[in-house]
Amino acid sequence: MSRFMLASSLALSLIACGGDDSDDEAFATFQACFDDHHAGEGFDVATAIKICCLDHPIGTADANVVCGDTQVACETFVDANVDDADATDGEITAACAGYLVDREK
Repeated sequence: MSRFMLASSLALSLIACGGDDSDDEAFATFQACFDDHHAGEGFDVATAIKICCLDHPIGTADANVVCGDTQVACETFVDANVDDADATDGEITAACAGYLVDREK
């Protein structure tokens, strides 16, 4: 293996292992989680909402509980915790429907 390939391989290994983007990273607020996944990582609105509902502890709540157990609970929580300019009612409804399906898996 050439030195260049070895150095490239090592650099990629270090990048893959570092950072704060673990699947269970905690966020102080739902908005912070949403911003990280939507604006920071480029996920669409519905996917960013689902990721935050399913995968991350938010505030003092564990992962997969903050958005509630029902469509209404999820929509109410997300609507109250994501800026109006960031998500439409339709996007929130779709995200919560997907969240409930994925939550059961």
